[in-house]
Amino acid sequence: MEAITSFGVLTTKLFKGVPSKEHLRSNSNTHVRRSHISWGRGFSISNVINNTRPIMSCNALESESTDEPIVFDPKNNIAEPPPEWKDWEERKRQEELDSNGGIAIRRRPATGPPLHYVGPFEFRLQNKGNTPRNILEEIVWNKEKEVTKIKERKPLVSLKKGLPSAPPARDFIGALRARAEETGMPALIAEVKKASPSRGVIQPNFDPVKIAQAYEKGGAACISVLTDSKYFQGSFENLQAIRDAGIECPLLCKEFIIDAWQLYHARSKGADAVLLIAGILPDRDIKYMSKICKVLQMAALVEVHNVTELDRVLGIDGIELIGINNRSLETFDVDIKNTEHLLKGDRGQRIRDKDILVVGESGMFTPDDIAFVQRVGVRAVLVGESLVKQDDPAAGIARLFGQDIAIRSKVKTMVA
Repeated sequence: MEAITSFGVLTTKLFKGVPSKEHLRSNSNTHVRRSHISWGRGFSISNVINNTRPIMSCNALESESTDEPIVFDPKNNIAEPPPEWKDWEERKRQEELDSNGGIAIRRRPATGPPLHYVGPFEFRLQNKGNTPRNILEEIVWNKEKEVTKIKERKPLVSLKKGLPSAPPARDFIGALRARAEETGMPALIAEVKKASPSRGVIQPNFDPVKIAQAYEKGGAACISVLTDSKYFQGSFENLQAIRDAGIECPLLCKEFIIDAWQLYHARSKGADAVLLIAGILPDRDIKYMSKICKVLQMAALVEVHNVTELDRVLGIDGIELIGINNRSLETFDVDIKNTEHLLKGDRGQRIRDKDILVVGESGMFTPDDIAFVQRVGVRAVLVGESLVKQDDPAAGIARLFGQDIAIRSKVKTMVA
């Protein structure tokens, strides 16, 4: 059967005002045996369903002659497609996750646009120049190149030799547990962050040491320091400067870790904990890197965003600290109820049985937000934007929690 025949049947169902196959044939010298659908960057079936992509073009792969591509404008011509399309797209996404160990982010550019089939005809998802599909993928690809270059200048052997002179590691998880016990509220990991891809520059008058000192004064149990330079305008120099300034709060190196080399680098700069993102790391890497962290006496904060990632992490032995990010790192959309969704039912019980400390991340701006995540099972929160943009971060912490948690902590310590 000629592919154009089936395609004509399909388009009769999906497109309004599209010429019939007989009309197409009568006005063309082309006998199409296979069709090539070119969709442009970022295409997905949902794009077509929601009319968010302006052009779909159909080119003949095999023909007796070549004419201009047939171009459809979905905005004007597309009708409501059958629900099976959404089901098909979800199945394809799940197949990709399964084949990549639950990871939606590609670690390296694809060698070419993948071939897909809809019924009897085929099409390719064009990805000209092998460009990233979203901001997280772009960050990860850039990080791979960045780490490769730095490793050439400072190989792992030299990093290991320098570790004895690094500042001693402090108990990151212990600090969180102690502060939560002291205050009766989630312990605070306050973040030192100048900018982000979604917000741009957050704090133009950025002084990492002064901000960290204000956080400590305001009652933070630990401090997170962004070290990515290209997308967050952070640096390892900031991390080292905060450590050298005598800040007593344990420090989390907030980085996109994709290589074990980065763990040793973070420890050499004074980090007491590192972030491992389940969305970009396969299970074997999370297991391997978690073991390295234990050897280096660093905590590993394993971050998840959805049920699939949480199930993967709960299946790994030895995990002590899980962060639930309410922000999708693919779309940067935020929903604080994501924490509640992930901690419901059996998953929440497994976390309690394992005595895993849960950190709520993103979307917390008010005392009600803090109370909400505490109620659903969070024992620590990581907060950046709502604090770092304050002229007085210590006062910002008090407003966030609805009270001065630093004063409560000091009083209880003195009584003890």
